[in-house]
Amino acid sequence: MEVHILNKSQSIFNQYIAELRDVNIQKDRLRFRRNLERIGEILGYEISKTLNYERKDVITPLGNANEILLDEDIVLGTILRAGLPMHNGLLNYFDKAENAFISAYRKHEDDGTFQIRVEYFASPSLQDKVLILSDPMLASGKSMVLSYKAMLKNGTPKHTYLAVAIASQEGLDFARANLPKNTTIWIGAVDDELSSKSYIIPGLGDAGDLAFGEKL
Repeated sequence: MEVHILNKSQSIFNQYIAELRDVNIQKDRLRFRRNLERIGEILGYEISKTLNYERKDVITPLGNANEILLDEDIVLGTILRAGLPMHNGLLNYFDKAENAFISAYRKHEDDGTFQIRVEYFASPSLQDKVLILSDPMLASGKSMVLSYKAMLKNGTPKHTYLAVAIASQEGLDFARANLPKNTTIWIGAVDDELSSKSYIIPGLGDAGDLAFGEKL
């Protein structure tokens, strides 16, 4: 299983990761969402380099141009609600893709533990298609793995790409151990620590609350 971590290289991408983390910039929800969207766009562009293409003739007003065009059936999937801005970024680039949405949330118990619950799922067939599954945070990794497995009722993708802004090392290890080998993981940054409540440290906080407002 391949893993690509973008902030290990020097690029403008690192600025967007830094702004996501910055407690002062986070106060501007519009900018927070836009930074997640831009991260989705960059991850989508990098993923696009690994896909299959074919040459096709394109008719121009003055003749024919032979271009190399994407030759894949792509489904963009995301985990509600935090994944929506990154999903939009990916959709900006893969604008002909089909779309899938799934809800996964933490059901907290009185003893402080929690279970991951999936309640909503809407998706086209995934059979033999390329699935790009996005979520800003890969904390414990359980939500991502559970969501992927729930999506398999609509077919098995020929290849799956995970697009993540920030992951914990523990979450990355869990995903690698519990997802199929034909999965490629693209991550903005990996942090070493995961708290007892499964929050990434230093991370950035709650991506869903920062993007859309605090929930009750």
